Amino acid sequence: MKLENEFTVNTSIDEAWKAMNDLERVTPCLPGAQLTAEVGDEYEGTMTVKMGPVTQKYNGTVKIQDADESSHRAVIRADGKDARGQGTASATITSTLNDDGNGSVHVQVETDMQLTGKVAQFGRGMHKDVASKIMGRFADCLERELL
Repeated sequence: MKLENEFTVNTSIDEAWKAMNDLERVTPCLPGAQLTAEVGDEYEGTMTVKMGPVTQKYNGTVKIQDADESSHRAVIRADGKDARGQGTASATITSTLNDDGNGSVHVQVETDMQLTGKVAQFGRGMHKDVASKIMGRFADCLERELL
């Protein structure tokens, strides 16, 4: 399933680019996410997501697969397994930053996500609503982080 989100942060494109590619810096801005260890070029961590009446905690890994500074495009790969063994989640997250020219940066995020287990039974509409709320909180936190 593909999800698209976008937001704007009031900062320079260089500062936004540095932040978006610093997983230790931006992970605390993602509600429910926590990094627990750095292993080579990837991180281990947890992500807790509430969807309807179901709360899932995933243990997994995240890494930057590709970062092209000239086009301000980064690809992050995350894979996780439910802590109780009741499902999996994986996502390829592509972020593209565009300088608005007025001291702000427009960020487009395309997420290609696969879910199994209990949360997979909920429809695309609910997945999209939850993703939009998470991205809204992420954008607010990122902007505070960049001030």
